[in-house]
Amino acid sequence: MTSKLLKIGFIGGGKMAQAMAKGFISAGLSKGEAMIASCHPSDLMSHKAFKDIGAESVFENVPVVEKSEVVIISTKPSVVPIALGDIKKAGISADKLFLSIAMGVTIKQLEEFLPRQSRVIRVMPNLPALIRSGASVYVCGNKTTENDSNITKKLLESIGTCDQVTESMLDAITALSGSGPAYIYILIEALADGGVKMGLPRDLAYRLASQTVLGASKMVKETNTHPAVLKDDVTSPAGSTAAGLHFLEQQGFRAAVIGAIEVATQRCRQISQGGIN
Repeated sequence: MTSKLLKIGFIGGGKMAQAMAKGFISAGLSKGEAMIASCHPSDLMSHKAFKDIGAESVFENVPVVEKSEVVIISTKPSVVPIALGDIKKAGISADKLFLSIAMGVTIKQLEEFLPRQSRVIRVMPNLPALIRSGASVYVCGNKTTENDSNITKKLLESIGTCDQVTESMLDAITALSGSGPAYIYILIEALADGGVKMGLPRDLAYRLASQTVLGASKMVKETNTHPAVLKDDVTSPAGSTAAGLHFLEQQGFRAAVIGAIEVATQRCRQISQGGIN
């Protein structure tokens, strides 16, 4: 499968499915003509999005599996049992690789919903995958092979970074990298609001704030330097940065961020333990 363009199907054609499809095409791993997606009849925008990249768009799930080597389950969690039940009833061969991005649906559940011996990998991408800057992780099921893992890694690396993890980590990862962009957007907005309060034009404040966050994150990633060391590099004695950091500590900034990850993880666990509904 790795020596040729992959035939990829999407059960559910929403924004994340569209982002993944475009990333796979840009990376040369597949092409529009080798893709197919099932979209809800009322979701005309998703239907058009897949048509626009040259993919086939249908309203039923069974043809997606029949025509694909890799099937990406990208529908809402509550729809997963129904969608995969259609596949199981149709008696389709289990010789497919299924990747699921459905939140809270476990490997065990996915393997129960699908035909016996199905190869299943659970994937957690995040929103920046839309611009091929995602942070994705994946968990291999019981029947998967090393080649399945390699294919998954190659696909996910086409839309950002990728790490293989254990399923027990997924709730915390969802709270960190899944919800994390929302926290960063608030930080960017707050930085810009602070600039505006002190007299900067709003458009300039947003440009500076967003570029500052981008540059800081690239410094951490590309230099492999601990964030505390980089923070100290910016902070001169009795300077403005030291004053600002002191204020953030007084307001509990660090504790608030840690607490956000904690409560988001707990919420993810509640959702996972509550079942699919």
